[in-house]
Amino acid sequence: MRYDAILFDLLTALVDSWTLWNRAAGDEATGRRWRKRYLDVTYAAGAYRPYETLVMESAALEGVPPSAPASLLDTWDDIAPWPEAPAVLENLRGDFALGVVTNCSNHLAARTVALLGVPLSVLVAAERAGAYKPDPRPYQLALRELGLPAHRVLFVAGSPSDIPGAMGVGMPVVWHNRLQLQRPVGSPAPLAEIHSLAELPRWAAA
Repeated sequence: MRYDAILFDLLTALVDSWTLWNRAAGDEATGRRWRKRYLDVTYAAGAYRPYETLVMESAALEGVPPSAPASLLDTWDDIAPWPEAPAVLENLRGDFALGVVTNCSNHLAARTVALLGVPLSVLVAAERAGAYKPDPRPYQLALRELGLPAHRVLFVAGSPSDIPGAMGVGMPVVWHNRLQLQRPVGSPAPLAEIHSLAELPRWAAA
């Protein structure tokens, strides 16, 4: 096969964290506005600062009440994997080492991965890497722990920023664009854009 391993973004590519943010915010429009501001704050963070701090700061910047980030963190274990995710991962793990690279704290990452119900070879959270994606450090740490060169590892992006981030360290990228997000002007094109993880195995085996 062309690849030995597959790395995933966690909070958008494998699980539906966006619905949790919307629920905590009280409605979809406020949740998406808050989440977008959180992403802007995260990408500008440089060295790792606590995930929970960035969640609260972004809420304050958007005028979202403090009860929203408190609710988000209190109900974190209500995050649901995309319906097909566990079965797809179970199918892939017979042929590939699997892992995630995620922009959250170590303990929230571990709790989220547990909801998938499928063992993974690598779990790199921004906290452990010391930086948030798309900084190269989280991707590079995952590659070191896999012990594989970048070209042998397929990365499944959820956020558009993961496309240049993962490609920047040499990994080919498939974008699971479940939410119909826009790829920024000037961003490199992924190998493929899919709208369900059920489409992934044919690209992984290509």
